Amino acid sequence: MNLEPLIAAFTVGLLGGTHCAGMCGGIVGALSSGLSDRLRAARWHFVVAQLAYNVGRIASYTLAGVIAGAFAWHLGKTGVMDGFPLGKLVAGVIMVLFGIYLTGWWHSLLWLERAGTYLWRYIEPLGRRVMPVRTARQALLLGMVWGWLPCGMVYAVLALAMTSADPLSGGAIMFAFGLGTLPTMLIMGLAVTRFGRLLQKPGVRIVAGLSVMLLGIAMLLAKPGGHGHHAHPAMQTDGAHAGMHHPPEN
Repeated sequence: MNLEPLIAAFTVGLLGGTHCAGMCGGIVGALSSGLSDRLRAARWHFVVAQLAYNVGRIASYTLAGVIAGAFAWHLGKTGVMDGFPLGKLVAGVIMVLFGIYLTGWWHSLLWLERAGTYLWRYIEPLGRRVMPVRTARQALLLGMVWGWLPCGMVYAVLALAMTSADPLSGGAIMFAFGLGTLPTMLIMGLAVTRFGRLLQKPGVRIVAGLSVMLLGIAMLLAKPGGHGHHAHPAMQTDGAHAGMHHPPEN
């Protein structure tokens, strides 16, 4: 698999910490405050619960990537996307829009998040069943539920996962994205509130947003790979015939 989509997904997750702090900070705070006194008293158990929550969240991202890759693969089999780089175009545009979204200049992907609320209304009640969190298993299940929270950043990387047109590659892209979000989510989960406030500063958001926009533009301008080094079968056949008609001279 090409490493560029994995690096791009990880980078978006890392730079998107400014978005995570605003959107998921309250959820992580609720998880921390919802932990039982026994878990909070034992620092090790508290850290394990935070890790379990994030493992569940990343697992849901990975599953979504597998589904997105499988869907794009099916479209490719039907010939819908033949001759048109639809996946790359959609992913690049959404990455640029998400970069603008990160800067706070324009809520360009708000419509995507609103569309996701239709599915979320059926999934969200499942999270309530494991609250308050008393065990690492409950934290894992809660993370698996909250991984489907409508989020423009997740949808932007899902579009990138679709460009792979492969279930395993799509899952790998979303897994890399989840790893990129992990440092921010863990630090916020461990009650480092200053870090969350730092990420919300306008200057930090603008730098992160511009970086993601550049990634999207680079994706749109990148030339398709894998086609320039393979000769057309007819040319190969002609070459073979040419060799047969012109034996080497003595």
